[in-house]
Amino acid sequence: MSTTRLTHSEILELRRWNTPTIYNGWEQITARDAGRDGVNIDETTDFMPQMGAMVGYAVTVVIEPSNAVHKKRNPDGWADYRKYLASIPGPKIVCVQDLEKPRTFGSMWGEVNANVARALGCVGAIVDGGIRDIDEMNYAGFKALARRLCVGHAHVVPIKCGGVVEVFGRKIEPGQLIHADKHGFLAIPPEDEKNLLEAARYMDSNECKTLIAAARECAGLTTDQALAKIEAAAKAFGDNTKAKFARRGEF
Repeated sequence: MSTTRLTHSEILELRRWNTPTIYNGWEQITARDAGRDGVNIDETTDFMPQMGAMVGYAVTVVIEPSNAVHKKRNPDGWADYRKYLASIPGPKIVCVQDLEKPRTFGSMWGEVNANVARALGCVGAIVDGGIRDIDEMNYAGFKALARRLCVGHAHVVPIKCGGVVEVFGRKIEPGQLIHADKHGFLAIPPEDEKNLLEAARYMDSNECKTLIAAARECAGLTTDQALAKIEAAAKAFGDNTKAKFARRGEF
């Protein structure tokens, strides 16, 4: 978990970009393998793409909806879960590991839990299982990435809160900063959080001023002229990235 949290203003600025743009900045500053780490491995579905990106700190939950024994073992499971959410400052994203994947018997998410979680400072959820009541979740302003839709809640009760979970093939620790949208999600390693916004700003500007600008200025040029312009822009993109981060970047 990061020892310093981003400001509210910084989090809102991160929301302005899509998750691939944030990834482009992150890969320049991380010591991790950006080809293998950080992002979801399994496919996700964003059921509220019109909301744009969501950014928040992970709170984690494990469920097993078909197993009725958990309600007997955890009679205070829901109350404990709500206390857990309330104990951590927002914005938060609830990351839910469903032990029954790839099967889906029921959902912990619907109209009631979306409204409750929103009231407790959560902006959305990443659920490696099912969700329901998506219209009502939209009305609550609560975004969700999930594996699928489902009808019922089965015997669902939170059976573990606050530990490391595996969601869509990616392990997520409580307190990790997450950026998510219709493309999937990026779980930021704690050591990369501080410099993420500056890196994303720089790489977005670098693209716009080099390759994107060159491509948009090719109208009326011959093919050879266009290629020469684009290659020069690609070199400028790489040179800029190397000067800033000591790395070449994507192109």
